[in-house]
Amino acid sequence: MPQDHYDSLETRDPAQREQDEFAGLPNVLERALRASGWKHQLAGIDPKSVTSRAALAKLPILRKSDLVALQKEAPPFGGFNVTPPGEMERLLMSPGPIFEPEGHEDDFAGVARAMFAAGFRKGQIVHNCFSYHLTPGAWMFEAGSRALGCAVIPGGTGNSEQQVEAIAHLRPDGYVGTPDFLKVLLDAAQASGKDVSSLKRGLVSGAAFPPSLRKELSDRGVEVLQCYAIAETGVIAYETPAREGLVVNEHLIVEIVRPGTGDPVPDGDVGEIVVTSFSPDYPMIRLATGDLSAIMPGRSPCGRTNMRIRGWMGRADQTAKVKGMFVRPEQIAEVGKRHPELGRLRLVIARAGEQDAMTLQAECASSPDGLAEAVAATLQSVTKLKGAVTLVLPGSLANDGKVIADDRPIG
Repeated sequence: MPQDHYDSLETRDPAQREQDEFAGLPNVLERALRASGWKHQLAGIDPKSVTSRAALAKLPILRKSDLVALQKEAPPFGGFNVTPPGEMERLLMSPGPIFEPEGHEDDFAGVARAMFAAGFRKGQIVHNCFSYHLTPGAWMFEAGSRALGCAVIPGGTGNSEQQVEAIAHLRPDGYVGTPDFLKVLLDAAQASGKDVSSLKRGLVSGAAFPPSLRKELSDRGVEVLQCYAIAETGVIAYETPAREGLVVNEHLIVEIVRPGTGDPVPDGDVGEIVVTSFSPDYPMIRLATGDLSAIMPGRSPCGRTNMRIRGWMGRADQTAKVKGMFVRPEQIAEVGKRHPELGRLRLVIARAGEQDAMTLQAECASSPDGLAEAVAATLQSVTKLKGAVTLVLPGSLANDGKVIADDRPIG
């Protein structure tokens, strides 16, 4: 195993990685189609034809936000599990509630690679402070720790005094959990006079990790990196010592699409993260996470060659209620489809004369007579609400993935 990388997959030529992934994708799709949910979701799809990003982009999106309703209709997992529930390793539950199965792969969530990048190595001790109660986080990171050959202290959440006692006695090398709870533990140790200086590294997820907190933890002797993960696909991308964006994990495919659609955006544009995983037990095909990010240009200085994303940049679900009616990003995307001469769109919602008011800002290279009026008519047809249209030059709107900007005052 190379000293700086988990394995040789991380340093493959990008063209070779793309070839390897799409050579294996048809088999993933064929296996997924054994499950009733995927039979319905991918009806009419020939798995053997999905051998490129362009072909993948034609498949329908499965929205994570829809899983709650789908699982109620077809319990327990909406019919998207290939392996029967009773043959899974664990059956878990996240807030929503959304239910997730744990399959039989040694590192089912792809956490070991992220932990290796954060400095964890075989024979070390990991203090795991993700919750062990029903939710997947702790089990994901425990599986990754075990795959690396590390022993695990199942700290879970809360009980900071008891956890500090365990750290002082068992001397773990590193921490996994949310970043803010690591600070709680360090503060508790300082207050009690306990020695927790064995903690030298950490991998965090599940909460904001501002630069100020990263610096504080580093100043207190713990070098911490972060990863972006969801229960359905595991670690999607992870930080490396280069600290330039997050490197996409191996064994899954990431797309960035325009919110409200399944259409990939140009590299660098902010959009919704869509993930396709290769799990044999619970595959996910074009799962729209609801989170925003953007592809970073170039390669990481750390030597890993996979795509990089900028990390979490907000939520893609920007649905707003205007005059008692919901307006959704999908509707704004439909306006754009009906007027292909338009570029980036943004619906701004404000208050005017104590009433809700909508203005659609639309990038357009030229402004022929009647275009604004035609777009306004389309906006009203699609949303059933009247709104003004302002045509602006290409590049005028911020590249932040925001399709609906609700500027109404709160309260």
